[in-house]
Amino acid sequence: MRPVGIDLFAGAGGLSLGFEQAGFDVAAAVEIDPVHCAVHKFNFPKTAIIPRTVEGLSAASIRMAAGIGDRQVDCVFGGAPCQGFSLIGHRALDDSRNRLVLDFVRIVAELKARTFVFENVKGLTLGKHKTFLNELFKAFDDAGYEVRTPWKVLNAGHYGAPQFRERLILFGCRKGETLPDYPAPSTNLSGRKAEFEGLPDGPNCIDALGDLPDADRFQTLLNSDAVKTTGFGEPSRYAAELRCMNNEAWHYGYVRDWNPAILTSSARTDHTEISRRRFCETEPGSVEPISRFFKLADDGVSNTLRAGTDGARGAFTSPRPIHYRYDRCVTVREMARLHGFPDWFRFQVTKWHGARQIGNAVPPPLARAIATGVMKSLAIEPSRPESTLALGGESLLSLDLSGAADHFGVEAPSSRRNQKSGAKKRKQIDIERERLAEQVAHG
Repeated sequence: MRPVGIDLFAGAGGLSLGFEQAGFDVAAAVEIDPVHCAVHKFNFPKTAIIPRTVEGLSAASIRMAAGIGDRQVDCVFGGAPCQGFSLIGHRALDDSRNRLVLDFVRIVAELKARTFVFENVKGLTLGKHKTFLNELFKAFDDAGYEVRTPWKVLNAGHYGAPQFRERLILFGCRKGETLPDYPAPSTNLSGRKAEFEGLPDGPNCIDALGDLPDADRFQTLLNSDAVKTTGFGEPSRYAAELRCMNNEAWHYGYVRDWNPAILTSSARTDHTEISRRRFCETEPGSVEPISRFFKLADDGVSNTLRAGTDGARGAFTSPRPIHYRYDRCVTVREMARLHGFPDWFRFQVTKWHGARQIGNAVPPPLARAIATGVMKSLAIEPSRPESTLALGGESLLSLDLSGAADHFGVEAPSSRRNQKSGAKKRKQIDIERERLAEQVAHG
C-alpha cells in the first residue's frame, strides 16, 4: 500500500505532483482559492479537494473528506502564504497574520503525521525573520515533533529544473520517528559557475523549450489555450521526460490518459510591434529596461518565475520572461516547462491565472527529490501504480473565481474581499477621525 500524504496550501499542485511521483498517494489537498482547487481537481482526480482555509479545519474533517478512516498519515506538506508574515510585537507567532503557520503545526499534530515538510521563501532565514523560525521550531517541539537542523535553502536548479529558484525547506518528524535527510543535489545550474564538483549541468532553456512549436504560428491561440499540432521538434532528454515519451517519465506516479498531440496552456499574447522590437534588442540573460522582463539565454536557466498578485492585492500579472528565440514573452506552457511540469499537466486557461499557478508552485523535480528523502526516512519502498487515471473535465480549467466558488459550493472570493475592503475603509476613517481630533485638541 502506498504511503499517505496530505497537501496543505496546495495551490495547483506542484508539491502534490512531486510527492505522487515519489510514490505517495496524496489523499487530500486543502486550498482556499477555488480556481486553484478546480485545476488541482482536473490534474489529481483521485485526491479529495477541501476548498477552504486551514483555520479551524480539524484532522477529523480531513480524514472524512479523504476517506482514509484511521489510516496512518505518513507526511503532511505545504507552505503557508508568505505575504502576510509579521514580526510586530514580542512573539511573531502571536500575530494574527501568522496564524496559518500555527494551523499547519496544529494539523500535523492532530493527524499524528509521521513526518512533515514545510516550505517557504528564503527570506524567512534572513535578519529578524530568524526569530520567526525559532518560534516555529519551538511550536513543533511543543507539539511533539522535531525539526531537521541546520535548515537548508534548496535551489530547484540543483535538482534538475532549468530555473534559479530558492526555497526554504524544513523537514520534521514525530518524536521517535526517523528524521528525513536533505536530498543531495543532482545537477549544477546550466550556464553558471559549477557549485558542485562532479555533477553534470542541468537542463538549459533550449533543452526545456526547443522542441515546442512557436505559439505565434497558431491564430486560434489568440482565443484559446490549446491547439492540435504535429509541429513538435526533436526533444532533449529533459523535454522527452516532460512529454512522457517513456514509462520511466512517470516515475512512481499514476499514468494519465492524455493526448500528447495537443499543445496546451499556450494562449498567445498579442504584443505591440514596439514591444517586440524592444524584446528583440534585449541581450539574452539581461533585463529589458522598460518592461523589466528578463530575457532567457538559450544556454542558461530561467530567472525565478514569480506568481504576481491575486485579486485582493491588485491582480498584477506575473512578469513572464522573454523567449530566447522569439520576440515575445513565454507562454504558460513554456513557463511550465521551465518549472518542470509535464505536458499532461494543465492550468487555468487564462494567462494570468495560469502564470500565477506556476509561480506559486514548488517545481515538481525539487518536490520529487524532497519527497524521495521523506520516503527513505519512512523506510518504505516506492511502488508503481498499475491503474491509469483519466484527467478531470476540461470545463474545470475555464472556471473563473465565481464559477469555481459555485462549483465547490463555497462563498465567492469577491464577497470575502468586499468584506475585508469595507473593514479596511472603516478602519482608515476611524484613524483619520482620531488624527483630526488630536489636531483640534492641540489647537
